[in-house]
Amino acid sequence: MRPSDMPQVRSLELFESMSDSNFDTLMQAAYLQTFPAQLELITEGDPADFLYIVIEGCVELIARTNGRESTMGMVRPVGTFILAAVLKDAVYLMSARTCKRSKVLMVPSQNIRDVFQRDEAFARAIVVELASCYRGVVKEHKDLKLRSAVERLANRLLRYNLDQGDTGILELPHDKRTLASLLGMTPENLSRAFNTLKPYGVVVRGNKISLTDLESLTTLAKPNPLIDDRTT
Repeated sequence: MRPSDMPQVRSLELFESMSDSNFDTLMQAAYLQTFPAQLELITEGDPADFLYIVIEGCVELIARTNGRESTMGMVRPVGTFILAAVLKDAVYLMSARTCKRSKVLMVPSQNIRDVFQRDEAFARAIVVELASCYRGVVKEHKDLKLRSAVERLANRLLRYNLDQGDTGILELPHDKRTLASLLGMTPENLSRAFNTLKPYGVVVRGNKISLTDLESLTTLAKPNPLIDDRTT
């Protein structure tokens, strides 16, 4: 890794409180690389050789079985994957591919485990990261289990609107097939859900969405911070 990249990596929450010597040990064998879009970085079932940290871009986590494929989540800066497999020295439970041109830090798993054992500040940061990941999974599971398809879509549109400036005009960050998979729907069900939301002021033009009646949409969606707040 280039010396010019070190300050950016050192400032990451996962590394900022650890000792200089242990940080240097981790970075000696680390790689910071830029990958093109649609490149598969890891394959489920393979040994977890590296911890991956998305610095720029976006990475899609995917699971496959019996000829079917589903999007399990999206990792954006600054986010890690697949930390639990690294600590357990286990195989990846998901595959991962870049959604667009992405800069990714790769740290050998054995180095992570070695430093985890001797650096208390790094160990605490790892625990916090794992706790955040676990809570995120619980919230996604609640979203899938407790809401109808239309409610899931309505809440996701409200989230995207807030992320993009709360103007009532937004652009879907993924294609509709990926969005359907994230929400636990088929593309056909997603299309029907969009049609159901028309009376609530949702106007669809390709990947651009206008929310012309936010009050009605919010009343339908019933956002819940115990599901939708990603900061806690």
